[in-house]
Amino acid sequence: MFPIIPANSVAEEAGNEEGIFGYGHIGPDTAITNLVSDVGVVASDVAGVGTARGSLAACEYGGDKGIFGYGGSQLSITNKVSNAGVVADDTAGVGTGRRFPAACSYGGDKGIFGYGRDASPAYTAITNLVSNAGVVASDQAAVTGTPREMPGACEYGGDKGIFGFGWLGGATNTGVTNLVSNAGVVATDVAAVGTARRYVAACSYGGDKGIFGFGYTDTTVGMTNLVSDAGVVASDVAVVGSTRNNPAGTQYGGDKGIFGFGAGLGTTNLVSNLGAVQADVAAVGTARGGLAACSFN
Repeated sequence: MFPIIPANSVAEEAGNEEGIFGYGHIGPDTAITNLVSDVGVVASDVAGVGTARGSLAACEYGGDKGIFGYGGSQLSITNKVSNAGVVADDTAGVGTGRRFPAACSYGGDKGIFGYGRDASPAYTAITNLVSNAGVVASDQAAVTGTPREMPGACEYGGDKGIFGFGWLGGATNTGVTNLVSNAGVVATDVAAVGTARRYVAACSYGGDKGIFGFGYTDTTVGMTNLVSDAGVVASDVAVVGSTRNNPAGTQYGGDKGIFGFGAGLGTTNLVSNLGAVQADVAAVGTARGGLAACSFN
């Protein structure tokens, strides 16, 4: 008899072999991108497509494609990424325009954008689902979790997601997390375990786990927090590599991750399939913060 393979395992193995870092601030905003190979090698800059901006988010959808969305001056435009890593031109916005949201995939082949700060300006807990065809839905009626900007988000458990950390304004950072079900439903706050901070990045690793890393408290930091396959966030792990804020993270190679860039930095740090963060890899692309990243192929 043939072995029975769970559906979420199929989804994991079908994509996430390569990654892409895109957009960000280098002084002025930019739309440049940098591809990440299936062995974690970051390529040189690719000329930008779409509106130059920072403060955006990105996630996977469709099992092998990605999407950048929101950012800039509270924009709601999106840019799809093909399964060959080609970024498409702007798609007119759906949902409330905002800056510094986060995004992750869920359900094996769909995505979700969440949180951020709108043009009011007000901190929000708004979420927008992304279909397996890359169509962004209007704002979900149900708003759950502490409104905030600058959180991170990643997948865990093969088909679920998690938002975590962020900024509430002034000197108030948070470490709360919100789980996302395999139907895209965001749960209420889970009390903070790791150090409260903003400008944090996150990615999945090991096929079914995640990691939050780096950020800003009242100074730039570099600690990481592992996420189990049940969505449980662990306490701080001491920094490896350069401390940084406003970086991005994505998975690659099916079961590994990479953190990269950050305000004034172009260095990257690979994450093993056991969640171990490696030492700095010298910069290849243009140093920048406020970028986003996702996997494809």
